[in-house]
Amino acid sequence: MDEETLQQALSTAEVLCAQRGVRFTAQRRRVLELVCRADRPVGAYEILDQLREGTSAAAAPPTVYRALDFLLEQGLVHKLETLHAFIGCTHPEHPHASQFLICSDCGQVKELDSAAISGSLRSLERETGFHSERPVIEVLGTCAHCRHKTAAI
Repeated sequence: MDEETLQQALSTAEVLCAQRGVRFTAQRRRVLELVCRADRPVGAYEILDQLREGTSAAAAPPTVYRALDFLLEQGLVHKLETLHAFIGCTHPEHPHASQFLICSDCGQVKELDSAAISGSLRSLERETGFHSERPVIEVLGTCAHCRHKTAAI
């Protein structure tokens, strides 16, 4: 994420937290910044290591997990269960069912917000009586770039 996009994401987070009446502390802001700066999904212990390298040498795992829980609750990050990692949300201003395309080769992740997929999930919930708490779909596969690279070999 380039610097301008990062600053926009942090500003959006500040505004959303203020509107929702929740505290966007310096620690939470720093964790969000680290997640957004990463060029791939990042795990909690990677975030912890980066915090310790910076100004938070005494940071502990519960500190990171609490910040990540807050960011998840506010819709500012997503947790990719298959990777045990976190990624910044591309549109945190509205709640949404997330869909992700995850490349098994290069680790690239593309967030989707497909109304058709969300609608299908809602229909299935109505038909089955199931209630989803976090309607997240993660599709593992190979991105076009990696497929092209493999085909060229």
